[in-house]
Amino acid sequence: MLSREENDLLTLVEDDAPMAKLMRQHWVPVCLSEEVTEPDGTPLLVEALGRRYVCFRDTEGRLGLLNELCPHRKASLVFGRNEDCGLRCLYHGWKFDVEGNCVGMASEPEAEKMMGKVKNQSYPVRECGGFVWAWLDTESEAPEFHRPAFSPDDDTPVSILKMRIPANWAQIMEGQIDSAHSSSLHSSDMVPAKVPGAGADDNSWYRPSTDKSPRMQTERTSYGFHYAAIRKPIKQAARQNYLRITEYIAPFTALIPPNNNYNVATVIVPIDNETSHFHFIAWGGEKCPATEQWRKFTHTQKGIDVDDRWVPVRCLENNFLQDRQAMKLGDFTGVEGIPNQDLVMWVSMGARVDRSTDFLGSSDLAIVEFRKLMSEAAQKVADGDPAIGTTEPRVPHTSISSKEGVYPKEVDWRTLDDEKTAEAAE
Repeated sequence: MLSREENDLLTLVEDDAPMAKLMRQHWVPVCLSEEVTEPDGTPLLVEALGRRYVCFRDTEGRLGLLNELCPHRKASLVFGRNEDCGLRCLYHGWKFDVEGNCVGMASEPEAEKMMGKVKNQSYPVRECGGFVWAWLDTESEAPEFHRPAFSPDDDTPVSILKMRIPANWAQIMEGQIDSAHSSSLHSSDMVPAKVPGAGADDNSWYRPSTDKSPRMQTERTSYGFHYAAIRKPIKQAARQNYLRITEYIAPFTALIPPNNNYNVATVIVPIDNETSHFHFIAWGGEKCPATEQWRKFTHTQKGIDVDDRWVPVRCLENNFLQDRQAMKLGDFTGVEGIPNQDLVMWVSMGARVDRSTDFLGSSDLAIVEFRKLMSEAAQKVADGDPAIGTTEPRVPHTSISSKEGVYPKEVDWRTLDDEKTAEAAE
């Protein structure tokens, strides 16, 4: 458990909280590219780390991210006109380009003299891996953008589902680095089978193990930490281990062990202290599902399972549409879709968990590591040190990979990727 002070360091993400400062020292994935595809299209409200922005693609296809409110009289630019290479406020017709320059003042008789004196705050943006990434730290110059682990090149397929979750980012991230829960919560979708390694088809995911109580081992890295969940395999359990190795890349990303068809990752971006955007990603591999196929498989389709703002139809007020009859017939949770099963757990905890009172077991070793690592990292930022994962030598994220498989018991999971990582860092 954490003290309440440590829990605050971990969970508070608004304004000048240490964790907010830590996250703003990284490129932040603020929205999906699919949300701002159309030149002169509808402006998009972007919420991250307790602040609000407006994102738009101008007439020439350039992306802009500005503070939401017009610097004139503070009306929202989300409702503005996106036209002629700028975003025009409806209130008085003041207009701003993607760099925040004022390029029009319909209400001012001497607009040309005033325009050079007015500017909206703009933020550097990059598009990669299906996301729009922004540099939100106004106190430092944007560093070079590096590709995320799930998008090593432009040809790698990436499919993303998105959900707006009424829960703090940390309890969602803890779900991503908790291998033990999948053997219970997702047991109707992650099915034990006599397969050589993790498999997937249109109906289920498969694992070569019936072991529900993995042994956990962790190791810190320069970018976060990784851990192994060690289970007994169905075959040759006396001589072999089934290993599932998860990577946490601070602060937003977890790489989940892959299956035979594609890789899996998650990205969690805090909206505020009690709300987060959750992204579940299928990428690469031989049979990566297309976006709508992925969302259908996970029961997170827009207009069916989530609304236009990515808010899930399933919520606490309707008991997450849990089907108790299905449970009686053998379904473990009565909730369709792996992310929706997680949703029930995250939201039912309350918007922000008090970690000073929970009781942890040996299978929670990765949770303990995450809490210690990130509360300590936030304190270091509060003390004036750089954020975790931002100092040299830096390991390229595209060289980091999660793993799974059945290995002889003498194999040390920590050494499986040493040669690849060393080569990438040179």
